[in-house]
Amino acid sequence: MLPSAARTVVCLSLCLCVCQVRGSHIPSKMNRTLQNLLQYYVSTNTASTASTTAADSKIPPKDRFSGKPVFAREPLYSRMEIKHLFMSSVLETYEKLIGQMLKQLPTPTPLTATATPGSPSKGVEVRAELNYLLHKIQDLRKHRYQEQSELVQRLQSLGRIQMDNFVVQSKALWELPWLYEQASSLSNEVKMQRRRRRRRRQAQRVKAPPRV
Repeated sequence: MLPSAARTVVCLSLCLCVCQVRGSHIPSKMNRTLQNLLQYYVSTNTASTASTTAADSKIPPKDRFSGKPVFAREPLYSRMEIKHLFMSSVLETYEKLIGQMLKQLPTPTPLTATATPGSPSKGVEVRAELNYLLHKIQDLRKHRYQEQSELVQRLQSLGRIQMDNFVVQSKALWELPWLYEQASSLSNEVKMQRRRRRRRRQAQRVKAPPRV
């Protein structure tokens, strides 16, 4: 019977193989890189964290496959605009996450002959593979999600507004009439679009020939 870590690696490898078959957007090199990284992070117990010097235990499969994903799936079943905005935020989060993973790797040292998990040479390989994934994500954001990324930055800037600043309060009151009008018009436009779509569906049902 396979050990727990080995079973986890096999399951992850099978999952990635299925993703490679179903989604042609994942290059084969990226797929192999993910398999190597997953094997490293499953099999090694030397990865450090920001709060501790070393992880004393491996992640149990019941925690890794708990049914609670890091990123919610619900937004992916929404309208196209929401999906694009959500995926832009997901890619940005992956940039920060991989950046943190790179910081947590052991400091590079001269390569050794052996390349066991946690060894300096293996750490160099992992660093190169993480940098490769980071480049792929940054490239995707730059060429496919530039507009959404700019919108996400604007949304984040709303959370940094100085609510207790008297000048900000005064300017915000001055801008409210125009923004309120825009928000009301947008809401009415959305309602009209829904009505038009509903009427089109009803018209299509009327025109559809009766089933024999």
